Amino acid sequence: MIVYGIPNCDTIKKARKWLQGHDLEYQFHDFRKDGLEPALLKQWVDKVGWETLLNRRGTTWRKLPEKVRNTIDEKTAIKIMLEQPAIIKRPVLVKGKQILVGFDEAQYRKLK
Repeated sequence: MIVYGIPNCDTIKKARKWLQGHDLEYQFHDFRKDGLEPALLKQWVDKVGWETLLNRRGTTWRKLPEKVRNTIDEKTAIKIMLEQPAIIKRPVLVKGKQILVGFDEAQYRKLK
């Protein structure tokens, strides 16, 4: 199981604490330090959709030019997510073929 995100993100902290509290082993992949492979992002987009991955609530989204925000599509979203991975909704948890985006305790309970 791999948890992708940024270590100082509050949602990442909640997810990691929950996983540790339930004795679930995982690896942590820091987008900023470890990067993000385009092929991996494309797999996520194909599985869950770019709209699910794109965090429209964060400061990274709000800092984008209005024209970009108003005309975003899959190709543009992927480009932005690769350039600025902080715009990806966190965490992205990958276990086998399962991909969970965001922290939802009910979904995480099903991981055991």
